[in-house]
Amino acid sequence: MLRTLTPRSRRILMTVDAMGGVWRYALDLTREFVDGGDSVLLAGLGPEPSTQQAEEAQSLATLTWLNTPPDWMTRNACDLDALPGELHAPIRDHAIDLVHLNAPTQAVGLDAPCPIVVVSHSCVVTWFHAVKGQAVDSAWDWQKQRNRRGFDTADAVIAPSHSHAGMLETCYGQIARLNVVANGARPVAKAEKRQPLVFAAARWWDEAKNAAVIDQAASITQWPVFAAGSTQGPDGQRAGFSHAVALGALPHDEMRSLMARAGIFVSPSLYEPFGLATLEAAMSATPLVLSDIATYRELWDGAALFYDARDPHDLAACINRLSADAQHRRELGWAALRRSRRFSLARQAAAMRDVYDKAALAMAER
Repeated sequence: MLRTLTPRSRRILMTVDAMGGVWRYALDLTREFVDGGDSVLLAGLGPEPSTQQAEEAQSLATLTWLNTPPDWMTRNACDLDALPGELHAPIRDHAIDLVHLNAPTQAVGLDAPCPIVVVSHSCVVTWFHAVKGQAVDSAWDWQKQRNRRGFDTADAVIAPSHSHAGMLETCYGQIARLNVVANGARPVAKAEKRQPLVFAAARWWDEAKNAAVIDQAASITQWPVFAAGSTQGPDGQRAGFSHAVALGALPHDEMRSLMARAGIFVSPSLYEPFGLATLEAAMSATPLVLSDIATYRELWDGAALFYDARDPHDLAACINRLSADAQHRRELGWAALRRSRRFSLARQAAAMRDVYDKAALAMAER
């Protein structure tokens, strides 16, 4: 028997992993849903969360952990085949009204008695397109096929920006029921006093985060550059810093505090479907220097300085020009703060609920 959604209260199962931005996305969105009267079951994939992560999640929602890895941590499609079976019991036992999957591959083979919504935060296919300028290589072709099947299975598909939605359709062809819902983030207080330093935050082991360019730029900037985030990936990927100061992975609140005190925030990414760290920096009125990629132009044009993403000298010139001009930094920081107000969690949650309603209708029409 199919379950229908009530307009104000849902029991939502949301997948999550503890390794990157999806964790913060899921917890912040969960908080908004719970405050609005919904309940959420977080179903985790991959390495288990830290004690601090688990405590935060359990303060908001029910947390369960599965055995299936996230798709980006496996090179074999059959490693994901057990996921539908793992999801069946919590969907049944918690009388779930809607399944929110934070990767399209997770929808493949899932026969749920309720709507299925998938979010494409990123994927190896669009990563190769943006970073390498080429189609995905044969080792990852199974991901393209499985993502395509996931898009076709879902009752609604979500991308966090129009730029990423466009890139998805460039790489996969037309996607039915594709929606754009921008991410949101929790506001953070502005610092009483700024420090003369540049701050950046990313998973630096990911080639798309462009660690080499920011490190080269740091050798010729007037202000020191501090880089927060992991430098070693799950498959042995590594990034090294010779000129920027590597801070390693930091607790989220500590990272946001440093971000709010920094004189300048930089994101050198070659590929960003949205860029939560940039939004968080903007919310603290930290002036932004961003790589000139389509997503950042879409979201931050007129509220940031842009530089040629592959040119460390252009990045250093932007940093040096801004570090020498306090008035420009203040103006740019306020412009970023004003722009960030478009991306509130309340607005994101409201847009998500609209998509959930569309998904329920799409399921009813199947």
